Amino acid sequence: MTKSDLISLLSTRHNLSEVQAARIVNLIFDGFKDALAKGDRIEIRGFGSFVMREYKTYTGRNPKTGKEVDVKPKRLPYFKVGKELKQRISNI
Repeated sequence: MTKSDLISLLSTRHNLSEVQAARIVNLIFDGFKDALAKGDRIEIRGFGSFVMREYKTYTGRNPKTGKEVDVKPKRLPYFKVGKELKQRISNI
């Protein structure tokens, strides 16, 4: 499902215009981005949670050339699947 699919679904199910549905979806996603940028944890019960993880410097390898490359430290979002979603998917 893409963002535009989500907007279309929201507008159809709740009798909203595409513009109104897009505003709602963008508001939610912007809130998620802002929370993660501040280092906050996002938890959606039954679905999962997002946290920021810190990664230290390490030596990697360029898969094309095989040359060693120093990878800088970075922060990346990490998603952990919730228990209910995990059970629902495994029962399909």
